[in-house]
Amino acid sequence: MAQTDQSISAPTLTDDDLVVMYRNMVLARAIDQRMWTMNRQGRGPFAISCQGHEAAQVATAFALKPGRDWVIPYYRDLGVALTLGISVQDVLLAFCAKPKDPFGGGRQLPNHYSNRPLRIVSASSCVGTQITHAAGIALAARIKKERGVVAVYFGEGATSTGDFHAGLNLAAIHKLPVIFIAENNGLALSVPTDMQMNLPHVADRARGYGICGVVVDGTDVQAVYRTMARAVQRGLDGEGPTLIDAEVLRLLPHSADDDDSQYLPAGYKEAFKGRDPIDRLASLLVENGWDQQREDQLDQEVRQQVDRAVMYAESCAEPDPSELGRHVLAEPRTAEPTP
Repeated sequence: MAQTDQSISAPTLTDDDLVVMYRNMVLARAIDQRMWTMNRQGRGPFAISCQGHEAAQVATAFALKPGRDWVIPYYRDLGVALTLGISVQDVLLAFCAKPKDPFGGGRQLPNHYSNRPLRIVSASSCVGTQITHAAGIALAARIKKERGVVAVYFGEGATSTGDFHAGLNLAAIHKLPVIFIAENNGLALSVPTDMQMNLPHVADRARGYGICGVVVDGTDVQAVYRTMARAVQRGLDGEGPTLIDAEVLRLLPHSADDDDSQYLPAGYKEAFKGRDPIDRLASLLVENGWDQQREDQLDQEVRQQVDRAVMYAESCAEPDPSELGRHVLAEPRTAEPTP
């Protein structure tokens, strides 16, 4: 299995950095739990969870530079969006399908984040298509002589698609600064890894393209950050793409419409013991002086922030039924004024 170049040193995370990352992870978990509950109450049409993926998401995004680097998240990437600057309010507006939703005007599935100034590109709902988009964006950026990297996120199931092959092949041929981040929870919806590919690790696929690949514990923020920071530096230095295989947990079913009791492999959840990414980072912070008072204060701040966002989103007007076909069907062109 190929490994990321360890000769490239990663910046050291300070205690303050770890606190910021912890806050983003706790916030992502709190928003996720609230959206899941609201869906069960009939207050949101659809929910798909990031729980268990938070460390991989926040740590990789922490190594990026918003506004310089292009980012294409996938539908679980709430932690990525928050770390890069997407607001809680905007997340809830999209979840509640309100016209004020800045990502799609309430016309898109939840968790399809986008923001032009932050260079966050909305992913398609089709599995894996964002991977080819990432390679194309990187090639266009090179032609325009822009400096930066392109980070694209996906589940391990997407590595069995043709788009994965096309994207990695293009990036490899041209040594494009693309970082392919597989959030590998071992289940492509309901299909375990050994039914998806005849390899032990997603990173082993990098060998076929002659690019750098690495497996990292996706529940360890420090390990993920070091891996991502090295991949970013490799891209900036012209060393080409990196495939990161971040091994994470899926703490909830695939989506709010899924019953995972029908297909979970034996022992899947038992292997989670002691590996919840938030608990792991909390333990590290305690070793560095984090106490219960600061924990309670953070919990209160996060709860209030989520409460305010929910109240605002639910108070906003619902979509106008008369605009149902807008951006779907061709609209009649208005007549040009007669000179």
